[in-house]
Amino acid sequence: MAKKRKVGEGTLRLRNDGRWEGRVVTGYDDKGYPITKNVTSKDKKVCMEKLEELKKEYGTVSTRCSPDMPFGDWVDFWYKNFCKPGIRLSTQAHYENHIYDHIIPDIGKIPLNELTQADLQQYYANLKADGRLFRREENGTGLSNAMVRGIHKACRSALKKAVEEGLIDANPSKGCKLPPKRSAEMQPLSKEEARRFLAQAKEDGDYYEIFILELATGLRIGEVLGLQWDDINLDTGEIYIQRQATNIDGNLHISVPKTKGSVRTILLPQSVTNMLKAYKETVNSKWVFPSPKKDDTPRHPTSVRSALARTLKKAQCKHVRFHDLRHTFATFSLENGMDIKTLSDILGHESAATTLDVYSHVSDTMRLQAAVSIDRKIGGTNAQMPELEKVSNDPEKTRPEPKFEPQKRKMRKRGTGCVTKLSETLYEGKYSPNDAYGKRISRNVYAPTEEECEAKLAELIKEMNREIAEEKAKLKAETKP
Repeated sequence: MAKKRKVGEGTLRLRNDGRWEGRVVTGYDDKGYPITKNVTSKDKKVCMEKLEELKKEYGTVSTRCSPDMPFGDWVDFWYKNFCKPGIRLSTQAHYENHIYDHIIPDIGKIPLNELTQADLQQYYANLKADGRLFRREENGTGLSNAMVRGIHKACRSALKKAVEEGLIDANPSKGCKLPPKRSAEMQPLSKEEARRFLAQAKEDGDYYEIFILELATGLRIGEVLGLQWDDINLDTGEIYIQRQATNIDGNLHISVPKTKGSVRTILLPQSVTNMLKAYKETVNSKWVFPSPKKDDTPRHPTSVRSALARTLKKAQCKHVRFHDLRHTFATFSLENGMDIKTLSDILGHESAATTLDVYSHVSDTMRLQAAVSIDRKIGGTNAQMPELEKVSNDPEKTRPEPKFEPQKRKMRKRGTGCVTKLSETLYEGKYSPNDAYGKRISRNVYAPTEEECEAKLAELIKEMNREIAEEKAKLKAETKP
């Protein structure tokens, strides 16, 4: 087996045309990708000599990669040239936070070949005790377990590559004791909370379709916001998940889903399909949930999370993350008899094992219910069936909840116009959208009663939205090169 050439030596290979080629890195572009120069020869020895001359002529940035280089320089070099080109934008943001906010400022000056396991172990302990840079008063001075483990992952991968390149003999990160891996606590809504939440969301209006679609499908927030109308077949109720909208440093990026299992087709309940049909009449965009402020852009995840918090508070529900709505869908599905494999496909998990691991608290009870059912039918016993949700013995908690009345919104839902009472026998409906050129236009309707005015206004809105969509399509066709 040919010996691996070290960093800075360049590469030498036999090409398909029978010639030898030598190549060396002479620099890096703005994106961190290597800039190379090459030489060729029919003779291997001659090619090696040419390669040496090439290295002398241009020099190599790789010569900075030496055993005694600062660890921070090596981590930076490793990330830009070995790690960054092959990872997603969202993953890049995590790595850059770990490397440039923590690793390089804290232990970057230690020589690569002098970094020890004790240095790393002490560093991780310091991060847990006093490593937080922002919002220390609200969240404490120490970093979370997940953050410390992420920083260790970056150190471990960079040091592993240093071993492969012959810069150090062993990886000092091996054997470091890390804080335990803890997943965020799952907090699905109860059935009563989900009922109150949807009632309030419907009253609020602007985000109702997003929330009801989420509770009916369990999509990730990026998958919901990345939906376009071409992805939905309103005749069959099928949704094709093929993109996601991701928030990276405040900017919205559209990309393909992370894994192959995330690209999938799911079926909607008929009631949700009907809801989307009616909702589509009010939307003038290719995006199912467009931004109200920017054309040709979906809603931003931050605005959806803020709306979720407001709606939960008004609905008197506990505060949960948007991802917990996904957990709510999964929990309800299992409780109603959906099998793990089907649920795994709907959620876009890589395998059913992942689904079992995440929802073991529900699946364990379901397995116990199945065992009791078999015992009843075959053994003829009167074994008690365990319930999926534990019932409290506290009379205060078992008392029926009072009827919930959603809080009335102060303003009409965006895109529904307004109705004004002009006199006892005359109502005015007004709709004022932006046209295809961004100019505000306005039309009015009149009726003797508020109900008739609302009906006329709804028809006016459909007509104006259709006209604007046609004008935008025409304008787009005219501006195409």
